[in-house]
Amino acid sequence: MAKKKNLTDRQKRVRRRRRRNTLSRVMFALEIIVLVVLMGGLFVYAKLGKLNHETINEEELDVNESVTENQVMKGYTTIALVGIDSRDDKLKSDWNSDTMIIASINTDTKKVKLVSVYRDTYLCLGEDEDENNSYGLANSAYCTGGAKKMINMLNKNLDMNISDFVTVNFQAVAETVELLGGIDVEMKKEEVVHLNNYCVETSEVTGMDYTPLEEIEGVHHLNGVQAVAYARIRKTSGNDFRRAARQREVIYRIVEKAKNSSIATLNTVLDKIFPMIYTSLTEKEILSMGMNMLSYDIEDQTGFPFDHLYGDTVKEAMDGVDCVLPITLESNVIKLHEFLYPEDSYVPSNEVKTYSQEIIDKSGFGEESRLEHSEDGSLAAYRETDTESADTTENTADTQEESTADTTGDTQGYDESSLAQ
Repeated sequence: MAKKKNLTDRQKRVRRRRRRNTLSRVMFALEIIVLVVLMGGLFVYAKLGKLNHETINEEELDVNESVTENQVMKGYTTIALVGIDSRDDKLKSDWNSDTMIIASINTDTKKVKLVSVYRDTYLCLGEDEDENNSYGLANSAYCTGGAKKMINMLNKNLDMNISDFVTVNFQAVAETVELLGGIDVEMKKEEVVHLNNYCVETSEVTGMDYTPLEEIEGVHHLNGVQAVAYARIRKTSGNDFRRAARQREVIYRIVEKAKNSSIATLNTVLDKIFPMIYTSLTEKEILSMGMNMLSYDIEDQTGFPFDHLYGDTVKEAMDGVDCVLPITLESNVIKLHEFLYPEDSYVPSNEVKTYSQEIIDKSGFGEESRLEHSEDGSLAAYRETDTESADTTENTADTQEESTADTTGDTQGYDESSLAQ
């Protein structure tokens, strides 16, 4: 193992965990689309009328010129999966996208790779009134311009070629887990403490019950409320970065549970959650995916940006903007394409190079500012270390309600690195 460099005071401040006053609501999208395509054929077709659909004119989508000519990427279907902080039926805009996941599907092998784009990543959001590039937090694109603006942001900043999206809200995730009979997740004691605290508000929002977990390390069976609460945890080492990893873990567990569920169970799930889904996928596209879905497999997953800076020093440099800086955007895009596609020497587009340099100019942080290791957001790294004890003051409550959750399920521990086989 390489010896770690001694960090300067400035670097230590950058690595300090950020504190926020508002609670975030974590939602997912991949489990929903997987459940959709799992069904296949006429069974899904009979349910499609319940979906909220939007047709996106591909001529209005921005794709960097070099990407449209990329032959490697043409062998993949890439979809933007979105979770929004909505407590009602409004899915189209007006809400920040608390979860953004790029799902890349190899059309030949049916292997799926997932990339969580951290919601506070500082990216170009488009042009302002003077036709200058305008920058801000990635999660604001959906709020101000809906799915189309969010897709354009991902395409332009990351050299993607995304044309479709799936959006769900808070309730859909809890309902899905509940109807599938729950999921089993391995947790450290401090995670259980935080989960129990988050369950209070989650239960109030969803109107669903839960039973507080025994605060011990090990495998715990989670119902819908508990699964969402688990995915909201950020007050451990790695905060938002490991929170994104927990989201992906819940996705993985749901997919595996759905694959082993009965037709009757999946039918109930679809009836319940389809009205909570907003998507640009056509009936033909959903049916085409559905016919092959049993062959799909989540091969690997990660978070973006790989190399980043955040914290008080960044906030000061960015005039009070509390964000995650990609260090640099250009080098991170290279790593992204190496992760998603078999490209060993990807060359970013001129657009990405421009955005990257402008972010450097605005922040003062360039390639030389990158630490030897950005904070590892994987759960495996977190659970292999003895981190600080839980801050149990987060979202406490005097009363907690009971749950009727099913106590069956798998018990295999989850390790993101084990998904790459």
